[in-house]
Amino acid sequence: MEPGSVHDLAAARTHALPALFPAVRDGLPVLAVTGYTGARQDGIQIPFRKHPDLPGDIGVNNRTYNKPLRGLRFIGERATAELKQRWRTLQYVTLSPHRIDAILRAALALNNTWR
Repeated sequence: MEPGSVHDLAAARTHALPALFPAVRDGLPVLAVTGYTGARQDGIQIPFRKHPDLPGDIGVNNRTYNKPLRGLRFIGERATAELKQRWRTLQYVTLSPHRIDAILRAALALNNTWR
C-alpha cells in the first residue's frame, strides 16, 4: 500500500516488477494488461491499444501481436476466476502473495481433482 495517490504502474515498478525481472531476463514471457503500457520498456509483454486521439483501428501487425498475448492471458484469467468462484474463501484473502502460495497450490490441486 502506497501513501496518497500513486499510479498503478508506479506501485508495480516498486513492488511487483522487481520480482518479475529475473523471469524476463531468463526469457520467460511476462504478460500484463494494456493499462501497463509504460512497463513495455521493462521487458513486460503488453498488447497494443488504439491511440485515443487517432482515428481508425490499430494496424494489422499490432493486432497480430495482440492475438497470442490475449490468448495466453485468457488461460490465466480463466483459471483465476474458476478458483475464486469455486473456492469462495479465496475472494477474501488479504495475505502477502508469498504467504498465499501454499493456499493457492492446495486449492489448485483440489480443483484439478474436482474435475
